[in-house]
Amino acid sequence: MATIAVIAAGAMGSAVGRRLVQGGCTVLTNLDGRSEATRKRAAECGMEEKSLSEIANRASYVLSILPPSNAFSFAEKFLQESKSAERIPNAEPLVFVDCNAVSPATIKRISTLFSQSSPAIGFIDSGIIGGPPQDAYNPTFYASADDKDILLKFGKLSKFGLKISLLEEGAGIGDASALKMSYAGMTKGTTALFTTMILAAHASSPATAEALLHELGDSQPEFLRRITRTIPPMLPKAYRWVGEMEEIGSFVGGGEGAIYEGIATLYQRVEQSLSSDQKDVEVLKKFVEEAKKEMKDR
Repeated sequence: MATIAVIAAGAMGSAVGRRLVQGGCTVLTNLDGRSEATRKRAAECGMEEKSLSEIANRASYVLSILPPSNAFSFAEKFLQESKSAERIPNAEPLVFVDCNAVSPATIKRISTLFSQSSPAIGFIDSGIIGGPPQDAYNPTFYASADDKDILLKFGKLSKFGLKISLLEEGAGIGDASALKMSYAGMTKGTTALFTTMILAAHASSPATAEALLHELGDSQPEFLRRITRTIPPMLPKAYRWVGEMEEIGSFVGGGEGAIYEGIATLYQRVEQSLSSDQKDVEVLKKFVEEAKKEMKDR
């Protein structure tokens, strides 16, 4: 039976943990400083709470699934704790799989931490595309590594229920993250464009926003459909997307990268609205409801 650690037990991490438990794995996690809600969620998913040093002793893989801003600091902390690890004799080296939405430059900085670790710890760059596993649905773990043997062994975790796609020929550390950045830059970037222009139109006048909605219904109905699908689930996640957009801006670079700095500012605005007067949030929610009616009437 495989022993796999998933850090942390957020919406994605806990769902991945549940999927691995369902596949027959022992799943460990660390809940230091976590809320009671997170502890309850981890327990319901069958995850076992352990210290980081015990995880370093027992786990075959550590899947780091965190907000992008926490990725580097957690890697440093885990490495520090792993120095006291006493691995089972003849056990295969531990492999650290960074599954966070960070730029290739950041993932390479993280991998450098592990390149001279003692005891030796393997490293895999992985980007998750899709939402948390649920029922028959699984997101895809795209993965790349400089050590091809480690990469191929990671691919075999698919037998425990994960959907894994390996980037092999010509790929290495940074390439899975580049894929994640490119995909999220498109999907979350278009959601940001819709959000920006809805708020700007409404700021001009409610009549402007209403006219925009009707014109989209006439000439761009697919835009309306996408707005109703993407804006509602974005609202509670906006705080997580701020750091991700900053990482994408770093990945793109140059003047074009500044686009994503602006998008990070937008998602920060949404986050602040959620925690304060909610005016922007209410504008977005109302536009989505009116868009649904507009589509229904056509």
